[in-house]
Amino acid sequence: MSDNKKKYSGSEASQGSLQRGLRVTARAFSTVWSVSKARVGLVLFGLIILLAVFAPVIAPFSPTMKFGTPGMPMTPSIHHLLGTTTEGYDVFSQLIWGGRVTVLVALCAGLISTIIAVIVGLSWGYTKSFFGEFVGFIVNLFLVVPSLPLMIILASYVKNGGLVVIIFVIVLTSWAWGSRVLRSQTQTLRSRDFIVAAQFSGESAIRVVFHELFPNMLSLIIANFFGAATAAALAEAGLEFLGLGDPATISWGTMLYWAQNDQALTTGQWIVLLAPGLMIALLAVSMTLINFGVDRLSNPRLREGN
Repeated sequence: MSDNKKKYSGSEASQGSLQRGLRVTARAFSTVWSVSKARVGLVLFGLIILLAVFAPVIAPFSPTMKFGTPGMPMTPSIHHLLGTTTEGYDVFSQLIWGGRVTVLVALCAGLISTIIAVIVGLSWGYTKSFFGEFVGFIVNLFLVVPSLPLMIILASYVKNGGLVVIIFVIVLTSWAWGSRVLRSQTQTLRSRDFIVAAQFSGESAIRVVFHELFPNMLSLIIANFFGAATAAALAEAGLEFLGLGDPATISWGTMLYWAQNDQALTTGQWIVLLAPGLMIALLAVSMTLINFGVDRLSNPRLREGN
C-alpha cells in the first residue's frame, strides 16, 4: 500500500512539475510575443521553417529537373516564377528546397554550439581550480584566433566533406564566445544566497550547476542559441559561396556559388543572385528580431518598462 502511495505521489509530482514547466513556457512566450519586433521575427522565422519542411509540397518542380536548352536560361513566367538558371534548373524550386539545408545547418550548428557553450561556460564559471584556468586558456585561445580565416582554412582542408563537415567547422569556430558570456553570468550568480544554500545542503557541483544555475540563465542561453544560429546561417552561405562546401548540395549558399560561376549579373540573371541572398538575409533578420523579445526575458527593467 505504501509503495502505491509513493508511486502515486511521484506521478503527482511529475505532473505538477510538467504543469509548472508549461506555465513558465507560456509566460515566456507571452513575454517574447509582447515585443513587436519579436512578433515580426517569430512570424517570419515560422514561415521560413514551414517553407523548408513542406518543400516537396510547395516546390512546383524537382530542384534537379532541367528545362529548356542548356546555356539558354528562361525568363520569369507563369510556369517558372523566377525563371531558370543557365543549367536549366527552376530557380523558385531550388530556392524552396535550398532552405532545408541552410535552415538545418543553422539550427544544428547553433544548437551544438550552445550546448558546448553551456557546458563549458557554466562549469568554467562555477569551479575555482586549475581545471577552470585550463578551460579559460582554451576558450581565450579560440577567441584570439580570427574565426573567419580559421573557418576557411578548415573548410578548404576538408573540401567537399558534406554538411557534417560544414557544421563541424562552424561549431568549432563559434562556441567560445557564448562560453565566455555564460561564464561571466555564472560568476555573478555564484555568490547568490540560493547557490550558497545549495552548497551547504551538500548538493554536488553538477546538481548546483544544472539544477540551480541553469534555470536562472535560460533566457541568456536562448539568446545565445539564436545568435549562434544566425552566425551559422551566414557562415554556411559564405563557405558555400566560396566553393568550400559541396557544390552538389542544394542550398541558398550553393545557389550563390553557381550564380557567381555562371556570371549571373553580367548575363542579366540578377534574380538568381538576389533570391537566395534575400532569403539568407530574411533568416538572419528573423532570428535577430526574436532576440529582442528574448532580451526582455533576461532583463527585468525591459519587462517593467513595457
